[in-house]
Amino acid sequence: MGSRPVSDDDVYLDDAVQIAAKILVVGHFAVGKTTFIGTMSEIPPLRTEERMTQAGAHVDDLMGTRGKTTTTVAMDFGRLTLSERLVLYLFGTPGQERFVQVWEDMTRGALGALILVDPDRLKESFPVIDLVEQYGLPYAISVNRFDGTPVRPDEELREALDLLPETPIVTCDARDEKSSANALMALVRYLQERTRQEHE
Repeated sequence: MGSRPVSDDDVYLDDAVQIAAKILVVGHFAVGKTTFIGTMSEIPPLRTEERMTQAGAHVDDLMGTRGKTTTTVAMDFGRLTLSERLVLYLFGTPGQERFVQVWEDMTRGALGALILVDPDRLKESFPVIDLVEQYGLPYAISVNRFDGTPVRPDEELREALDLLPETPIVTCDARDEKSSANALMALVRYLQERTRQEHE
């Protein structure tokens, strides 16, 4: 899967784990990244959230954000062990455009990205997809189903987001462990398949 041997710089790894994979969980502002990592992390997640204030109202568009009161200002971090041989490090990036400068460091060493999208705000996903592609990261799309959002066919989403035919699309609820795990596994399988094809 393009994974690397563990070095002394790796943290939170026990002796049984021999492979670590850095995965980015990305998406536009208020799409559910912090919730997703909190749902999936087997350790207390590192969060860098700050309370949103009226002073930032002209910067962050809260339209359609469903009662959001805090925002990530640096990153979220969590860990998920898939097996004795493989652990995922999950890094969540801030969704606002003004934090784009942190992406260069965040993408270094990452194997791929899971892009969370809100089906009601697809246009806001375009800059995020552009950034992921700019840094050359393979990715999967996970549609975060908020309460009351309509189901949209995969082909409609694929066309709306201008995705390649092989790009995985899955649906999840970032609050639900099972569906969130399915989204991560879709990305992992995609990365494995890409690596296999590259070595054939």
